[in-house]
Amino acid sequence: MKRIRKILKISLLGAVIAAAIGYVWIWGSPVGVNNYVNKVTVQMALRSPEITTQLGLIDNSLVDFHSHKLDSYTAQTDRELLTFLVDSRRGLDRYGPRGLEGKALLNWKVVAWLWDDWIRQQRLTYSSYRVNQISGPMVDIPKFLTDRHIIEDRSSLNNYIARLREFARVIGEVKVRVIDDRDHGLVPPDFIIQQAIIGMRAFADGGAQNNPLITTLADKLDAIEDLSESQKVQLSAEAESIVETQILPLYAEMIEVFEALLPLSNNHAGIWRLPRGAEIYQKALHSQNSTTLSAEEIHHLGLSEVGRIEGEMEQILVDNGLAKGPIVDRIRYLMTLPEHNFANTEAGRAAQIAYLNRVNDQLMAKVAEFFITIPSQPLEILRIPEYAEDAAPGGYYTPPAFDGSAPGRFYINQKNTADNPRWTLPTLMYHEGSPGHHFQLSASQLMEDVPFLLKLSPFNAYSEGWALYSERIAKTDMGMYKTNPLGDLGRLQAEMFRAVRLVVDTGIHAKRWSRERAIDYMLSKTGMTEAEVTREIERYVVWPGQATAYKVGQLALLKLRANAETQLGAAFDLRQFHEMILLNGAMPLEVLEESVDLWIQQQLAPNNQG
Repeated sequence: MKRIRKILKISLLGAVIAAAIGYVWIWGSPVGVNNYVNKVTVQMALRSPEITTQLGLIDNSLVDFHSHKLDSYTAQTDRELLTFLVDSRRGLDRYGPRGLEGKALLNWKVVAWLWDDWIRQQRLTYSSYRVNQISGPMVDIPKFLTDRHIIEDRSSLNNYIARLREFARVIGEVKVRVIDDRDHGLVPPDFIIQQAIIGMRAFADGGAQNNPLITTLADKLDAIEDLSESQKVQLSAEAESIVETQILPLYAEMIEVFEALLPLSNNHAGIWRLPRGAEIYQKALHSQNSTTLSAEEIHHLGLSEVGRIEGEMEQILVDNGLAKGPIVDRIRYLMTLPEHNFANTEAGRAAQIAYLNRVNDQLMAKVAEFFITIPSQPLEILRIPEYAEDAAPGGYYTPPAFDGSAPGRFYINQKNTADNPRWTLPTLMYHEGSPGHHFQLSASQLMEDVPFLLKLSPFNAYSEGWALYSERIAKTDMGMYKTNPLGDLGRLQAEMFRAVRLVVDTGIHAKRWSRERAIDYMLSKTGMTEAEVTREIERYVVWPGQATAYKVGQLALLKLRANAETQLGAAFDLRQFHEMILLNGAMPLEVLEESVDLWIQQQLAPNNQG
């Protein structure tokens, strides 16, 4: 799919609808930057039934107008969205930047940058592999139907069945787009085609009765009190029939389309292989990193960081009696030691999650020394659903629901507990949980005087940069590894992983590295398994530039903090710095630099001196 659609869904844009509607409609006609952006956000979200469902507030209510529908995936819909974005961006100029100052000016700059970026991405019609092994409607919509569509009564069940029929319509629309992409020179690499086929076959081969669209339905039917057993059987059979006769045949057709693509493809991994590929990658780097860093600059930045981190890892390994052999071999040896691993059983998985909770409790006991605003929203640690483990990363975070109905959630991949030995887990916890994504995304919901769109943190380099920055301060400021040198090695291994990403992403897409060369490089530096590395490299192939944002964002935050410490000297207050970064919210790094400079000047002002 186009990246604009992915941004909206990943950002959970639908979660703003109710709040934004209340803000705009209660207070009358939109006045000022915030109200205008809120109005446009509502209009944008209401264009998508899927995004509206992610709201979770008006589904199954009297104003539920969408729960029986899925989005349109046609080229015409994309053209209409581009027109809407261009018109909306033009309208923003009526509200600034002239005449604005302070928070209003900052909001205007952030939204203007975001909408300009969305327009740039939307104009690149043939720039992404809309069906691949990890994303796109063939992967995302089944997850949406099983995880996001709430079934609580007969009406919501009927809507689910209607959406199953809609899914068949969507697959047909996507098939048309895939063929059109092919006719315009957009064919995925052969190994991506093969992985997409494997995924589609895994979904379809078991038949309707064993399909997750049906197997996840049984418990939901049992929870509906006003359905008789005969009605449950009838409705389940209806759903199964739709999957059997409408959805699975279309999966078979899509598989045939992808099999026919194989002779047209090759194993070149980089986006350079596409028409306008160099332009696509440059714009992807700009979009993901929100800086003007070139691919060459990012590549050399990665090589420099890899060298620095190797030196620090070497010292820890030597200090712990592991002085011989390549660094990566010594790390792999540590990863295999039984005393560092949880059993790959249900009991072992439960013990792993219990350990993560203890790590979180230890950190939370110290956070008041380093942060002013502590998230009131709870954090829950859960296993990634088994059906999603193969394509999922090691862990990820989903923010709390705006209405308080769901906590922040850190999901860990427990397909094989040996992928995450005990000494690697604290850093993963600090990144996905506190003070990483949980602090940042929870704090964003508490911001005041901003458009609701900006509470969703739609800036990758800021959000992932903060999470990686959090890994660093857990050591340098919070002292979480004082008695755990192997935990610090785990931190460095995670940082190495992000530094290597700078090298391989730019290597693949700008320097024409092969998939195999990128895999070999990552294997030689990280200590990860070949299966893990292969999944990672293939992810970078279909999401150009995304993986570079973590380290670019972290280094930008560290540079801004160092500048503030230098200029403010003894007046520098780390708690106030963190408060400013978090409560101003996510923004492009280009704008963040301006924001931090302004904060420094405010701290230096005479009325701020003690």
